[in-house]
Amino acid sequence: MEEVFKLVVVGHVDHGKSTIMGRLLADSNSLPEGKLEQVRQFCKKNSRPFEYAFLLDALKDEQSQGITIDSARIFFKSKKRNYLILDAPGHIEFLRNMVTGAANAYGALLVIDAEEGIQENSKRHATMLSMLGVRQIGILVNKMDLVGFAQKRFEDLIEEFKKFLEKLKIEPTAWIPVSGRDGDHVVESSKKMSWYSGPSVLELLDQFPRPLSGERGPLRLFVQDVYKFTNFGDQRRIIAGTLDSGTLKRGDPILFYPSMKRSKVLSIEQFPASKVSQAASGSAVGFTLDEQVYLTRGELVCSDNDQQICISSRFRTSIFWLGKSPLELHKDYGLRLGTRSVSARIMQIEEVVDASTLDSGKQASEIQRNEVAKCVIRTKSPIAFDVSESGLDSSRFVLVDQYDIAGGGIITQELEDDQSWVRDEVKLRNSKWESSLISPSKRAEQYNQKSALILVTGPKDAGKKPVARALEMELFESGKIVYFLGIGNILYGVDADIKGRETNTTEHLRRMAEISHLMLDAGIILILTAVDLTTRDLGLISTLVDPDRIVTVWVGDRAPTSLHADVNVDSSKPENAVQSMKAHLQGRNLIFNPE
Repeated sequence: MEEVFKLVVVGHVDHGKSTIMGRLLADSNSLPEGKLEQVRQFCKKNSRPFEYAFLLDALKDEQSQGITIDSARIFFKSKKRNYLILDAPGHIEFLRNMVTGAANAYGALLVIDAEEGIQENSKRHATMLSMLGVRQIGILVNKMDLVGFAQKRFEDLIEEFKKFLEKLKIEPTAWIPVSGRDGDHVVESSKKMSWYSGPSVLELLDQFPRPLSGERGPLRLFVQDVYKFTNFGDQRRIIAGTLDSGTLKRGDPILFYPSMKRSKVLSIEQFPASKVSQAASGSAVGFTLDEQVYLTRGELVCSDNDQQICISSRFRTSIFWLGKSPLELHKDYGLRLGTRSVSARIMQIEEVVDASTLDSGKQASEIQRNEVAKCVIRTKSPIAFDVSESGLDSSRFVLVDQYDIAGGGIITQELEDDQSWVRDEVKLRNSKWESSLISPSKRAEQYNQKSALILVTGPKDAGKKPVARALEMELFESGKIVYFLGIGNILYGVDADIKGRETNTTEHLRRMAEISHLMLDAGIILILTAVDLTTRDLGLISTLVDPDRIVTVWVGDRAPTSLHADVNVDSSKPENAVQSMKAHLQGRNLIFNPE
């Protein structure tokens, strides 16, 4: 499959973006058969002069108002390659639509009216392109026919806008004088401006280098969903998503982030093709795994040896805010990166920049509409991402306030959070891990169970150990491979060198989790007891052990802890407690065919 080059077209309202794009499609013979005549008949029927902009403005509201109010997606093909053109709106109230358009662009065209000149929105759009990491930009000075194709007017606008762009560290690939209405310098050069010797718009597009986020880039695919078809005995679990960069091949070892689950690609599923060995960047793809792992929407698929990917719940960003209300510190917002959605808060506003003047101010408590800011964000749970220097889509995000897309930005730097050091150790462990020839699925089939870590916690003297031992005996007598690991076995064994050092509580949890990881890999149901585990403790353990295999049990009265347990039991009624825990294991499909 040929790579698609994604291009965004921006500019102030009525500066002629849609007209240029319509002319580009018409003059390069890229329109569907009969489309041009259809638009001409529409204009004639409504007693309106024909406009090339109507080729793009398909919505009735757009045609009646004469403005673009949504990001139109146009597939276009030159002799060199395929394009996906995003015609972004110019009205300031529609800037949020532009965020979603520009957030996936490899290159951009920014249109300026030669007669009207550079407007505030022109500067805002340039600022946003810079914020979103778009560096391949062509500046089109349109409507040159209205200024008599004057070279001086063209050069004056270049001189004026160049000073602003330098502050953004944007160096345009080309400045092109055009007339969208007449087609001058859109597809071919024009004799009306013989003083210009640069490329036409179409030539410029074909000159934009292919981005590294294409087939040559690292594997990046956000999981859209997981599908299972049960009719006719089809047992495949197909993971679906769009391949943002790189290639995906049958047999590839892959990792899912942030869960850091590992597997291999068993097959590539694409309709209507029956047998496909690989998928290329830009394609929607489904694939199956040789070893099933539980996945949720938003996981990021990468190669198993990828050292570039970042995982954290803290990162530094640049944000362009478009919300009706100011962006506030410590308020919950939705953050969407790829298909990943997570709750997020602005922890620090380091610098606020006026998008039109680029004047900056340090340390603010909120960000007003149309302002740019450098911020530190914390998400409720860790996410996987790239930094903006990579040029990958996985460095770009949008912020949601009250169900509305209210801002967009890029991640500029990964920052450490509480679990960063643990994740680094897990990455190293996984890279050196020697897998058994017996797969987890084969063990599960043989043992009639899935491995699990059952954490029995609660206040001191709540009766955790009797409950844990009773559960071990019940599962053992049911034919399960189960083991209760007494805390003393750990404290006086692998923790002997740190026993009694309260400052090493975190290291104690880490070692306990690593032991659990080994026993779960062997297919065992492991039962552990611990006093008053917190959500933070569970977060550390879940970084080292597959969280889908962890069951938390709270014994006794509820205490002032942040932990939300899977099961709550009373130690005074051990038989009821055991049956409640066993029922939960059955409901989670961790034990099968209970007796």
